Amino acid sequence: MAISAEDRIAINDLIALHGHLMDAGELDRLDELFSPEVVYDLGDFGLGPLQGIEAIRDAAIALGDRNPVGHHVTNVILTEMDEHAVQVRSKGIGIQADGSSGSVVYDDIVQRGPGGWRIAYRKVTARRTPLTA
Repeated sequence: MAISAEDRIAINDLIALHGHLMDAGELDRLDELFSPEVVYDLGDFGLGPLQGIEAIRDAAIALGDRNPVGHHVTNVILTEMDEHAVQVRSKGIGIQADGSSGSVVYDDIVQRGPGGWRIAYRKVTARRTPLTA
């Protein structure tokens, strides 16, 4: 069964909402993004997997002024797993307060629940090495 246009729009909006909420510090709205049992894997940054919305909120608060001032997402690709789960791969660009930037890949599993689509799993991988032949 193909992902409907309506679901594609909802999932793309979900992925985009992450940057808006994080950049605005609206951490009380993370339940609009994540399932309660979310696993947020930041192992590539030395933090390991965070489990649950509260752990994500606590990590963002602990990072303080080292948080990016801008989270920008692009290149969103959806692959249906089943009628209630979709694999999402996207690229992120983070802008720091000093103007430096970094690139990441987000590998997500989003699931449809009573409140709509939510991220149930996210792995963030830093892009540190350019393409070499």
